[in-house]
Amino acid sequence: MIESVKDITIEETRAQIACMLNELWHSRLPDIHWSNVVRNKKYVCYVFKYKQAIVGTAIWSSPVARRLDPLTTLELRRMALSDVCPKNTATYTLSQMIKSIRVKFNDLTKLISYQDTEVHSGTIYKAANWTETITNPGGEWSSPSRPRDKVQTSVPKVRWEYSL
Repeated sequence: MIESVKDITIEETRAQIACMLNELWHSRLPDIHWSNVVRNKKYVCYVFKYKQAIVGTAIWSSPVARRLDPLTTLELRRMALSDVCPKNTATYTLSQMIKSIRVKFNDLTKLISYQDTEVHSGTIYKAANWTETITNPGGEWSSPSRPRDKVQTSVPKVRWEYSL
């Protein structure tokens, strides 16, 4: 068992690996195809390691919402942790990723993420000093001009933002 979150390191990884690992550990939204990540203007994926073992992953990309600026905003699309991770791992790795993202994309001004209100309470974002900005009422994203194959969840979501 991992004793301290400070024993965990983060490394960039390929989108294919991050998406595969996400399917193993994500609590609610396992489906994300790597091609939906790499086609974005900006993206970065991480693995979290303890010694030589991978214990978590995160996928960041340009925002899914078309109204948000893809040149200045990056969205945390998925973050998934294995059961061996200690308390506060999500907040700790979030802060480590922010440091890395600031270096990699120095033109960004904002990070965003969406909280699924049915299974999460936003604790990691509150602990990491993110700001709750908008609550989306939920529903399907399908439209006649842009049909979606399968809805993973249609519950309300809270958008959290972090200014860089």
